[in-house]
Amino acid sequence: MTDAPRTRLVLPGQYGPQFDDGGPALVVEAREFFTARPVHRAKAHLWLSALRHRVRELGDRAEHVRVDRLRDALVGRTDLEVVDPPSRLLRGQVRHWGHDTRVLPSRGFVTSEDEFGAWATGRGDRFLMETFYEQVRRREGWLMDRDAPVGGRFSHDADNRQPPPKGAMSLGLPDPWWPTEDDVDDEVRHDLDRWERDGLVQFVGRDDRRRFAVTAAEAEAALADFIEVRLGDFGPYEDAVLTNDWTMAHSLLSVPMNLGVLDPRTAITAAVSAYEDGSAPLGSVEGFVRQVAGWRDYVWHLYWWFGEEYGASAAPLGNEPPHRLPRWWRELDASEVEAVCLSTAIDGVADHGWAHHIQRLMVLGNWALQRGYDPVQLTEWFTDVFVDGTDWVMPANVIGMSQHADGGRVATKPYAAGGRYIDRMTDHCGSCRFDPTKRLGEDACPFTAGYWAFLDRAEPDLRGNPRMTQPLRQLRGMADREQVVSQEARRRTP
Repeated sequence: MTDAPRTRLVLPGQYGPQFDDGGPALVVEAREFFTARPVHRAKAHLWLSALRHRVRELGDRAEHVRVDRLRDALVGRTDLEVVDPPSRLLRGQVRHWGHDTRVLPSRGFVTSEDEFGAWATGRGDRFLMETFYEQVRRREGWLMDRDAPVGGRFSHDADNRQPPPKGAMSLGLPDPWWPTEDDVDDEVRHDLDRWERDGLVQFVGRDDRRRFAVTAAEAEAALADFIEVRLGDFGPYEDAVLTNDWTMAHSLLSVPMNLGVLDPRTAITAAVSAYEDGSAPLGSVEGFVRQVAGWRDYVWHLYWWFGEEYGASAAPLGNEPPHRLPRWWRELDASEVEAVCLSTAIDGVADHGWAHHIQRLMVLGNWALQRGYDPVQLTEWFTDVFVDGTDWVMPANVIGMSQHADGGRVATKPYAAGGRYIDRMTDHCGSCRFDPTKRLGEDACPFTAGYWAFLDRAEPDLRGNPRMTQPLRQLRGMADREQVVSQEARRRTP
């Protein structure tokens, strides 16, 4: 005797074919997905558009329910099955309100949770992403020559740190492939406008057009465009920033991956094939594979491995209480921000709900770290205003890597830097009123001065960190240390 067929429950992050095994589907549109906190308008549009496009694709197989709360769609249903949801909140609701729901193993990642658990067991509380990534490469055979990595190294990161071309306004690449909006997007815009007008939701940022793939077909087109047009330049300029080129050579594939409409294995296979047929250099391909099979999978697994206590009481380094995110930051209002690097990043997030990893880490995250912003509130902000933000992706990225507020469980040192780094890797400083070489005076760079003020505050927490020995030694030898600290304490931000 076989079990009666069950209906597949489709939840956020599960909008692609890889989450469908045939049979009936229940697609839940719960307004609570968009109302818990103010989110970026473009993010709400993308995720709701993906959901409704999936309903259309499933056709007669789909039951589309619109409810205020997910639990309203689960109570009383005894015929459901679900691929394990990608957040602790959703997993808890499925198990509590849908207690008869059959839960299948999670999908959408290169490494399973059991495989990660086998790797992590016995390694203590601190892992290295590099060792995880090497295991994945060996297991999958990607960019491997028998037992050795192609090119003799697993990581070519040291080759992928070129500054932007001197004097260039852009990398000179064609615009990325953009999707064409349709009647589903029109309906989404109409509903979001109405919800906001009725006071049911709050948004930040702008949503002038949809720029990211929300269906499997669109994701396939976006991936093909990246492989053909931008992958070759992705590696060298992976860490570079240009004021007037917000996409640079980045893939823009994090959204469709996190929506579940692009299988990361498909993206990796396409990149590796480009190297093997000679159309993309090893450094670019390896860098992309490391981002997807390494870091993306890694932070997903850390989310589950560390558990819900991770970061719950995280505090900024130093003895000061955490600072609440300022209004201009929360509202993405850069109108009074004078530092060009910061205003460019904030404006970019306001316009697109997206910025690449160096802007996230070395501009936005660096600013927040230096000023002692609340790491928990900052994690929520990154989750809400970035179109690829999810509950699982941000904790390790923000609390661990960016803010070093987890005792070093994710990163071996704080990602703090002064204005000289920003001057080297961007074109911002030439048009900025602040001087990246100065830490005192009206034109002192707030990142340069902020870096030393941060080290002064965080010194007790960092004394035992061998990677911070040299900068702390420099701090102790600074004749103007007290002046810099005093200046930054009274200088208005930004």
